[in-house]
Order: sequence, then C-alpha cells, then structure tokens
Amino acid sequence: MKCKRCGELAAVKLPSHHTGFCPDCFELFFRKQVETAIRRHAMIQPGEKVLVAVSGGKDSLALMRVLSDLGHDVDGLHVHLGIPDSSDPVCERTESYCRDNGFRLHVLRTAEVGLAIPKVKDAVRRPICAVCGKIKRHYFNRFAYENGYAALATGHNLDDEVARLFANVLRWDATYLGSQGPTLPAEGRFVRKIKPLYRVTEFETAAYCFLKGIDHWKAACPYSGGASFTGHKKLFADLEDRSPGQKTAFYEAFLEKGRPQFTGTSRNGMDTLYACSECGYPSSGEVCGVCRIRAQVAAAGA
Repeated sequence: MKCKRCGELAAVKLPSHHTGFCPDCFELFFRKQVETAIRRHAMIQPGEKVLVAVSGGKDSLALMRVLSDLGHDVDGLHVHLGIPDSSDPVCERTESYCRDNGFRLHVLRTAEVGLAIPKVKDAVRRPICAVCGKIKRHYFNRFAYENGYAALATGHNLDDEVARLFANVLRWDATYLGSQGPTLPAEGRFVRKIKPLYRVTEFETAAYCFLKGIDHWKAACPYSGGASFTGHKKLFADLEDRSPGQKTAFYEAFLEKGRPQFTGTSRNGMDTLYACSECGYPSSGEVCGVCRIRAQVAAAGA
C-alpha cells in the first residue's frame, strides 16, 4: 500500500479511513485529528495553561507530546497509587520521559494523603477500579483548580469513549449520557475537562508512540483484571474488523443526535452539588466520596 498523501510506501494502514500513511504523513494525520478535536469543541483557547493527566501509558504521553508540538502550554500530573511492584517503576518511567523531553511533571502520592490504593482495596467493599478512578479524578481536578490551569486534559481515545458510551447506553444512564463528550465545561470548582484524543483509536495512538519513539509503560495495572470496559472494547474491535469505521460512526452520531436528548443533566452524576465539609470540593452530600473513602481507610487501620 502507498501513502495516501505522498505516494511513498505506507507504514500504517488505517482501514477505518480506507487509507494508509508513511511515518511522516501519519504524524501529520494524527496531529490533524487532534487539532480538529480541539477546534470543534473549543477545548483550548490561546494562552491557556493545560494540565495533562499522565498515567505513563501510551495515550497520556502521546497526548502531552502532541499538545506540546501543537504549541500549547502543557504540564503533567502523575498520581502515584502506592501499588507494590507497579507504581514505583511506572512513576520512574514517566519522570524519565518528561525529564528527557523538557516537560514539567508533578507527582502526587496517594499514600501521603491517606489513600494508598492497596489499603483502599482492603478497606472498601467496592470494585477497586471504580474507587481508584474516583480518587484520581478528584486529585487531578483539585490540582488543576488550585494551580490555575484552565483545562484538564485526559488521554481518552476513541476506543475508551465508545466503550464508555456503550456501557452508559446499556444502563440508559441519562445523567452520564448527558455529560459524556469531548469537552466538559468548567463549573464551580470543576475545571474544564477535555479529551483531545477522542478522534484517534488506541491502535493509532500506539502507532504514534512507536514512530515518535515514546517509551511508555506497557504492563496493565495488577488490579485491573475483570474490568467491564475491556470486554466492551473487544466487542467493538470485532465489529470494527468486520465493518471498518463503525466506532467513529457510533460516537459521532451520538454527539450529533443522541447527546442533545439528554441535555440539562448535571455533571459527574451529581443531581445537586454541595461543598464537601471536609475538603470543600463538589459533593453530592455533606462529605464527598473521596473523604469518605479516606475515613474508611483510617478506620480500618486504627
């Protein structure tokens, strides 16, 4: 196959776009997809500071790199979860990449705020992935808000967004369907949340990292076994193999035709927002979920 843009030998085949690209043209394609996402959904305004939620995986490192290459002012925040034989090497790899490429990286250690994930796992009788996600979202937003960032960028790609949309449709969760999208506006102590990679697939992000020489962490979290999104992704991967372009068609049709039917619902699944009496951040009750988890961990260790 020849590169659609320049006619040289293609290195990356993209069935969903009925085309392929050489390495240089694929990078241009990837950047164009991100530029289009930012422009269409008013993600970043000129001069704004953006905080990237950096896990150390391919998506978050690719996101930091492409946003910087596009001229945006980006810093990273990595949340160290305190998981044995996992969190330390992930953090070291992430710090090394950012240091070598001139990115400013902040590190927040959950153990220092009483929320080391192994202790949380022992204290809370809920699926640990959901609890861990709640904790990370809280601290990513909190750090961005307290340090003057205009937006919090996460590395959710098209596969992630399709799997989440499918899960919400299976439950017909109107609240989450109303708030799902590439941009979630700022509200109170919630900063703007953006997903500049929503137009590119997991494969395309992996190809970008390979061609750019981005040394990302590849091993899965040791606590992630049985996560439902993995099964949803496989279903859509099988569908995409048989009918290329269905992921994009499903998600874009939702943004155009589906999401407007659920407008008016509150963000983050909270019908009414209060200020948490412990930390002051948005909560559905007197005390937010993260502060309640911290209390459970402290009680379990007492």
